[in-house]
Amino acid sequence: MVKRSRIIAFFLLVLIIGSTAGATAKNVVNNIKLGLDLQGGFEVLYEVEPAKKGQKIDKDVLASTAQALDRRINVLGVSEPSIQIEGTNRIRVQLAGVTDQNEAREILSTQANLSFRDANDRPMMDGTDLKQGGAKQTFDETGAPSVSLTLKDANKFRKVSEEIMNTNPNVLVIWMDFVEGKDSFKTEAAKPNPKYISAPTVKQVFNQNTVSIVGSFTTKEANTLASLLNAGSLPVKLTEVYSTSVGAKFGEQALNETIFAGIIGVAIIFLFMIFYYRFPGFIAVVALSFYIYLILLVFDWMNGVLTLPGIAAIILGIGMAVDANIITYERIKDEIKVGKSIKSAFQAGENHAFRTILDANLTTMLTAAVLFFYGTSSVKGFATMLLVSIFMSFLTAVYGSRFMLGLWVHSGLFNKKPSWFGVNPAKIHNIAENFDTIDLPTRFDKLDFIKMKNKFFVFSGVLLVAGVIILSVFRMNLGIDFSSGTRVEIQSKTPLTTTQVENAFDKLHLKTDDVVISGDKNQIGAARMVGVLSKDEIAHLKAEIKKEFGSEPNVSTVSSEVGKELAKNAFYAVLIASIGIILYVTIRFELYMAIAAVISLLHDAFFIVAFFSLTRLEVDLTFIAAILTIVGYSNHDTIVTFDRIRENLHKKKRLKTVQEIADVVNVSIRQTLTRSINTVLTVLIATASLMIFGSASIRNFSIALFVGLIVGVYSSLFIASSLWFVMKCRELKKKGVIKTEKVKKKYSDQPQV
Repeated sequence: MVKRSRIIAFFLLVLIIGSTAGATAKNVVNNIKLGLDLQGGFEVLYEVEPAKKGQKIDKDVLASTAQALDRRINVLGVSEPSIQIEGTNRIRVQLAGVTDQNEAREILSTQANLSFRDANDRPMMDGTDLKQGGAKQTFDETGAPSVSLTLKDANKFRKVSEEIMNTNPNVLVIWMDFVEGKDSFKTEAAKPNPKYISAPTVKQVFNQNTVSIVGSFTTKEANTLASLLNAGSLPVKLTEVYSTSVGAKFGEQALNETIFAGIIGVAIIFLFMIFYYRFPGFIAVVALSFYIYLILLVFDWMNGVLTLPGIAAIILGIGMAVDANIITYERIKDEIKVGKSIKSAFQAGENHAFRTILDANLTTMLTAAVLFFYGTSSVKGFATMLLVSIFMSFLTAVYGSRFMLGLWVHSGLFNKKPSWFGVNPAKIHNIAENFDTIDLPTRFDKLDFIKMKNKFFVFSGVLLVAGVIILSVFRMNLGIDFSSGTRVEIQSKTPLTTTQVENAFDKLHLKTDDVVISGDKNQIGAARMVGVLSKDEIAHLKAEIKKEFGSEPNVSTVSSEVGKELAKNAFYAVLIASIGIILYVTIRFELYMAIAAVISLLHDAFFIVAFFSLTRLEVDLTFIAAILTIVGYSNHDTIVTFDRIRENLHKKKRLKTVQEIADVVNVSIRQTLTRSINTVLTVLIATASLMIFGSASIRNFSIALFVGLIVGVYSSLFIASSLWFVMKCRELKKKGVIKTEKVKKKYSDQPQV
């Protein structure tokens, strides 16, 4: 009997959640802050150095510097800036959406120490004598821009003017000490403003608390000077060690392209799920739709900043979230095939799938957490979104999908309709036959993976040797993130050529190290230069490039010190992720499975490195994010296979021959192969969509993921399982569990068994 109340409950649930999402989604999306790579802006990492001899850089100094920077940012009117203290002597500032990046850069790092001196250069007053907020842009009697200052103490100004009148010549020299982060300048136009402002003659005693600075200012320069004086002097010297800037046009285009890529990828995944898994696939689509909304909602609650890699993480998260549904549905189908009722199969399949999904997601979250800890800026954004995606996919796939599908299953509507679950009624065994899922035939039964293990080992060995040779010959095409230098990305309305870009830099007396033309119509040119440009050189470069090509370029700089640190952190990230996986898999499974899993994922990571070396694709920070994502995904896939091996080992009880172990491994791989193919297919769809339709800024990231996913599913199925088989056979032989005389000939290549 069909229980209509459960079906009605399903539609009511979908209606309530759907209407809530529809009513609030627009506000949620509008509330999410966009990173500088999506709306333009710039990011700079300052190294804090003593402004005077004997000064110590401690927590208090860093905190006061951060406050001083915050006051200067308030002058700019930038909403929700990000100022973070890093380590013991660094401060990172991110300003998304700032309209005049050159002005912002100038206001942030210029000391602007005002001083009043006599003709003998003796200090009389300085910026500390100004009243808080006492500087403002005005106009003098001739209408020229000037800066009016309000002093704290009129009596002090009276005494200063008296002293000046008694000196010869009786002039009060006004200086502005612009202390730059860099002392060398590669072009004449990049030199800082002169320190001298003016030297008015003092002919009378001034008994007042106001003074006017008059010089050859433009209105903008006078405004900037007043803003700097109101913000106060910096207590330290700031040196740029890393910076990146993105033009608003670049950001807008990257956002539109990546969202379009996401829509295409998600639509194809939804169609695949419905086509292959029938009604459960429809439930998965409903759950995934809620999942997308919940990710954005949680990210908004977290007050997170959405970056370009963050959007990529959402799209990848959708592909990976499908995995939990696929694991569950494949297990339900297996239970139906052994003759269980729809209700019993649903319950058994859900229970079997839960442990697998939990282990796989936890290990993936481990690598995402490592990436967050060792990543910087946009990479942290990717890791944050990946963590949120994994957590929300677990909730929606395990609990959301289970609850919604359970309403239909327990309604009784599908009691005699296994085809709605993608199961052919002719392939269902009678429950009286006592068939177990381990005995189920699959379409892959003719494949003997263990018999072919040596071929897999040789194939991988050849690739690894080739990779070593490729790396030794070509090396890596390191971006400025790891090699230091300056990178400029130009966007033109017309197609660009390498010569055209090189000539533009020659006019600025800047030598390019490498120029790459990309984009659908060759409208994007990326130039790399040895050496780090100063902020003034960057300002001049931006102005000239905008004049010639019509839009402001993206400029990134990385010092050699930061480049070395990024490379070191990348190594530590992979190492710690590997150790963490070994510990987790050892505790949850066994040591041999942990060793096999780590060897497999290192195999995948090295293959991606060799591939990038061969293709000369640039290696930057997002490449490391891709490597760790592949490490997490490869291990995720391996865990699913090992979980089935563990389950089938328990069913077989005691194994006495190598063939019995081989049979368990073969059966386990065959049973999970459909799931592995379908899962990697959905993630590949999402990645391919990013690669084809997404922003050029993350194209190398997408390529690394695409290749890595293919290598990852290969290694998890054919390398990790075979390695475990070899180690397990040796362990049991030493313990005397396996008897040598019972080893069949086709597995006699196993050493000492």
